[in-house]
Amino acid sequence: MKTIIYMVRHAESPYTEGTERTRGLTTKGKGDVEKVTEILKEEGIDVIISSPYNRAILSVEGLAQYLGIEIKTFEDLRERYFAGEIIENAELMSVIREKFNDFDYSLPGGESNSDCQNRAISVIKDILIEHSGKKVAIGTHGLVMTLMMNYFDSSYGLDFLNQLKKPDIYKLRFENLELKEVISLWNE
Repeated sequence: MKTIIYMVRHAESPYTEGTERTRGLTTKGKGDVEKVTEILKEEGIDVIISSPYNRAILSVEGLAQYLGIEIKTFEDLRERYFAGEIIENAELMSVIREKFNDFDYSLPGGESNSDCQNRAISVIKDILIEHSGKKVAIGTHGLVMTLMMNYFDSSYGLDFLNQLKKPDIYKLRFENLELKEVISLWNE
């Protein structure tokens, strides 16, 4: 059965160390949420799901309000946890680029790509089974979205991650648990 998942990478968010779960959106990000709603409001979406992080929820909140659908959050859709200790954002980006293809690599106290992918894919498989034949929008993050897509098609890797925008929207067409088609919907 055909199921459509709309991956909505969160809109622009101000980076502040220690606010991973709670940080909101920038002024530009808030404006872009209106564009996300415009793009998706006529797609016939049945279910809206999100990472528990505020910026992901806020990025699909306008759509949820427009459609009158409650957003369901899943802890295992959160962004990858990188390290137990505080590291600079520039250093983190360097580590992501350098170690992306080593799926078992993690910083001390952090999570590997493999760990992140496994927990998120468990949720996606459940969504595909529970909402088979429906259209589901998911508020997500760049790296975890790339890892989820990579599970179904290995061509979604570091190059894909590096070209993502904030926000970004990808329409994924599944037949049962098999990814059949990916279409970019964000035109900015």
